[in-house]
Amino acid sequence: MATLGLTLDTAELGRERERLAREAAALARPRIWTDTIGALAGTAWRAIASAAPDAPLLLLTTAATAAGAPATGPLRTEPGAIAGAQRLVRRGGPAYIKLGQFIASADGILPPAWVEAFAWCRDDAPRLPFETVLDVVTRELGEDALAVIDEHALAAGSIGQVHRAWLADGTAVVVKVRRPGLRRRLRSDIGALALAAAGAERLTDAVGVLNLPGFVELFAQLTLEELDFRLEALNLVESAAIYEDCGLDFVQVPRPIAGMVTERVLVMEHVAGVPYDRAAQELGADVDGERLLQVAIGGVLTSTLLHGLFHGDLHAGNVLVRRDGTFALVDFGICGRLTTPQCQSLGAYLMAFAGGDAAGQIAALSRFGAIPPDADHAALVTELAAELARLDQRADGAVTFQRLGDTVGRQLAILARSGFRMPKPLVLFFKNLLYLSSFAAAIAPGADLFTTIERALADLDADHAQALAATLAA
Repeated sequence: MATLGLTLDTAELGRERERLAREAAALARPRIWTDTIGALAGTAWRAIASAAPDAPLLLLTTAATAAGAPATGPLRTEPGAIAGAQRLVRRGGPAYIKLGQFIASADGILPPAWVEAFAWCRDDAPRLPFETVLDVVTRELGEDALAVIDEHALAAGSIGQVHRAWLADGTAVVVKVRRPGLRRRLRSDIGALALAAAGAERLTDAVGVLNLPGFVELFAQLTLEELDFRLEALNLVESAAIYEDCGLDFVQVPRPIAGMVTERVLVMEHVAGVPYDRAAQELGADVDGERLLQVAIGGVLTSTLLHGLFHGDLHAGNVLVRRDGTFALVDFGICGRLTTPQCQSLGAYLMAFAGGDAAGQIAALSRFGAIPPDADHAALVTELAAELARLDQRADGAVTFQRLGDTVGRQLAILARSGFRMPKPLVLFFKNLLYLSSFAAAIAPGADLFTTIERALADLDADHAQALAATLAA
């Protein structure tokens, strides 16, 4: 079935995702090719020029920790170390900015100094010249596809740059343009990261625990998928259909404009709103934080557990709040997709989490395929139960979203020490749990986790509530 002017149908795009996963696995295997040697040499030169020769390994291990790898000890937080890593990211190009985005999204896992230092990577990467933007749009869509394009970018990330624009009939849209020459540059840089990861694993046992090659493969898969804007357009269309099916009319998703989607350019509806971390300040009394949190949780649970599709990067810049109590989600370049058995396993995990059941959590994660069959499950249960008990004691029994973030971060460290290798969708879901903690802190600090979830479920219509209850109990 063709979708809104896409050049590939849904089945073909699904096969394209599978092909990209295979390509990511191949890129993550260390190899000595001309482009890889050049990229690695360039990385070393930039690090030395930045007076931070350990910056590449520090950046890679910190980003891997942000994605759920176990911390091998206290992360370095001295200003000089972080500044050296920042200089490498600024001089290194898109792949390094993407690593910075992993760090910036790890609030609750990494020290605040790291998260704050790389916040600019989310949407404030170096800007493309406007002439370059115009050239890409013209080559991809033709000269008259857009009547006006605003010269000033709304945002710039590692993959693309976003501008406001208008169609000939006056309709306000946004146009997302991929950086020219990106695919070849990213492939060579990922190859260099793969060599660096393989070499670092041989240095010490502590670095080996991080499973840096596994992180490079995950990094490669997410990055390659983001390069093809047709995949993002399909994510938008499918997500909008899911929200509509579930009656989630408080969530707006921008729809792609028919005939204006290519691998390098995506034109979509313009949606308004304020990033959630600025909502309380800019919207004031118009923001009912607890209600927004409630509807957000309902939307996340319903779309994820009933349909197996969810937005995979819910940082503040991608969640826009409005005065009328609704919000919009933007930037669907990264989405998680779950099979039906994975939905059921995730539902079982959430139920076990709600009940403080360590054994149930380990069993559910094992069913998900996240724990090796030969792992010592009994030892994992014992360690996790002890950690949950310590968290209960420190929190005096209060089940807040801050506690959720603390628990997720500690669980990731415990499980990774025993060979825990998270599948991509689980990485994204756990990161969303951490984002949910930040969302609550920004708009509803102190909200009770389970009360909010209960109210969110009560908002659902009978059919969806019954289906979700069945999934959670599976």
